[in-house]
Amino acid sequence: MIGAAAIAAGVLLAVGLYLMLSRDVQLVAIGFFLLSNGVNLFVLTASGMAAGAAPPLIPEDDPAAALARPAADPLAQAFILTAIVIGFGMAAFLLAMAADIHRSNGSDEPPGSNDT
Repeated sequence: MIGAAAIAAGVLLAVGLYLMLSRDVQLVAIGFFLLSNGVNLFVLTASGMAAGAAPPLIPEDDPAAALARPAADPLAQAFILTAIVIGFGMAAFLLAMAADIHRSNGSDEPPGSNDT
């Protein structure tokens, strides 16, 4: 399972980076979305999860049983949740910027991108 997640993270990172190198603002925004999701999946994959790991919660009925089983690392999950919130903010900014460029230029290419 970790191998499939690592391959998916690599594909998302590669496609996102390729799209971010485009001149089209919409493709740059889509590339950013894919890149941020790839980084989130990479962090989740790199955190490693023990076989049979459970959420870090202590059941009310038997607290000793919670100590016997491995728990998932909550730090990586907190980082990913923070990155998702920041990614949504950046996504809103990129989409507003793309709409403004399209409104002012009539195309999706930023001004000055045709200069060589």
